[in-house]
Amino acid sequence: MEAVRVVSVAEMRAIEQEANARGVTYALMMQRAGEGVAKVIQRRYQEEGPRVALGLVGSGNNGGDTLVALTHLAQWGWRVGAYLVRPRPIEDPLVGELEAVGGVILQLAEDPAWEKLHQWLDQAHVLLDGIFGTGVKLPLRGEVAELLGGLKDRRSLPPVVAVDCPSGVDCDTGEVDEVTLPAEVTVCMEAVKIGLLRFPAFEYVGELEIVPLGLPQDLQAWQGTNLFVAEAGYCRSRLPARPRQAHKGTFGTAMVVAGSVNYTGAVWLSAKAAYRIGAGLVRVALPGSLHPALAGHLPEATWVLLPSELGVIDRDAAEVVLESLERVTALLLGPGWGTEATTAEFLARLLGRSEEHLKRHPLGFVMPEKEVNAGKPTLPPCVVDADGLRLLAQLPEWWSALPPLSVLTPHPGEMSVLTGLSVAEIQANRLEIARRFSAQWGHVVVLKGALTVVAAPDGQAFIIPVANAALARAGSGDVLAGLVVGLLAQRVPPLDAAVLGAWVHGQAGLLAARQLGHAASVLAGDILEQVPEVLRLMSGRV
Repeated sequence: MEAVRVVSVAEMRAIEQEANARGVTYALMMQRAGEGVAKVIQRRYQEEGPRVALGLVGSGNNGGDTLVALTHLAQWGWRVGAYLVRPRPIEDPLVGELEAVGGVILQLAEDPAWEKLHQWLDQAHVLLDGIFGTGVKLPLRGEVAELLGGLKDRRSLPPVVAVDCPSGVDCDTGEVDEVTLPAEVTVCMEAVKIGLLRFPAFEYVGELEIVPLGLPQDLQAWQGTNLFVAEAGYCRSRLPARPRQAHKGTFGTAMVVAGSVNYTGAVWLSAKAAYRIGAGLVRVALPGSLHPALAGHLPEATWVLLPSELGVIDRDAAEVVLESLERVTALLLGPGWGTEATTAEFLARLLGRSEEHLKRHPLGFVMPEKEVNAGKPTLPPCVVDADGLRLLAQLPEWWSALPPLSVLTPHPGEMSVLTGLSVAEIQANRLEIARRFSAQWGHVVVLKGALTVVAAPDGQAFIIPVANAALARAGSGDVLAGLVVGLLAQRVPPLDAAVLGAWVHGQAGLLAARQLGHAASVLAGDILEQVPEVLRLMSGRV
């Protein structure tokens, strides 16, 4: 399945113009858009008994899409009304088609006190917002702004479904007028406008649904549009297969190098996440002193006990890890490490950046003395997270020491350490920063935070459409890193593994908040425990 593109307003206009010239006319696009909106409403809000839908209709294409949607709903048994907030063309065929199937036409110009509007709102099960689209100029003024402000102040409204975008949102910048109605669902046509994935607009769009318009995919205007939004259908198509005749080797081995005396939980969270996402075997390499505390909590894992110094990974552990990579198909570095000098030296040796000779450890964990890697270590695909990133930044040209297309999962603070930019600079230009450094380093960058950005060196980038305080919790990143390495272990390509892992992580956070009743109560372990439910929902199993 192809990913849903994210475009600017100008790009979408060029795409539609070229499609119209190729035979997918504007009228046909409107019919497909309206039918798609109606199908979303039918699927989400249809229940037994008579249903009522009211549409706020503007004078442009969004208003036309809304009239088509109401016509389909009327044909499917809904009682529908179209409230013309702005005048439509005289003898508009879309208005006539709606009237022909029993739809009621109301006009703001004939309802100055909004009495008829409120009568319909008292009965409606859904309210379609189809007043303004991408051509809106802010701030809104006049009677439309007054009307929207009055609706926003109303004690209650039915669920709002925005047609392509909530009225009063700038679809390029993400700016929002103060009278904009927050939507429960925004139904986008073919692609998502970039402004909807920026703040403050994202707080008004609710859930995103995308309606295909059947546009040719070889349009010249599509070329160069390499920004996408991660959504359920695309992510479902990237899940690795689970053949019935499989054995554990089919699903690969993830090796998780994690933990220190101060951060034992990072081991459990990341390793269990790798298992929950489907890795066949998880091999955990940790400071040997931590093993007794963790072994009973993760009996499915196998263990590699590393030399440690005061509870942190020791420099001499590099040889142990390298000698334990047999059959490992993906490697996670960093969760819970701490930033002690001996662990920094461990990472340097692991990546072949140290010319020192390892010495036999008194506990006998390492092989006889020899130089670590005459050259670079042969490492499987890697994920680097947390303290691993901070230590990585200490190595000159560190990006050249990692396996090609490794996955880096920094939050803005770690991205600041890696790039030398301030957190404020990074947060102000998240997409551009992730893309720039992914290309510079040659690795996949997962810039975590609200609306996580996943960028690849070839310029492709994905936005994860989740912003929820449930994910702002210590250990949440360990879960994400474990999900990504578990997918890499199953031989999912790095970009797909990063996108799919981040999307599952976000959905698990949303489910955890819903189950517990409040985002403040969600712990990282709660996010982890919702991963099976996300996979169940993705597969459609009951």
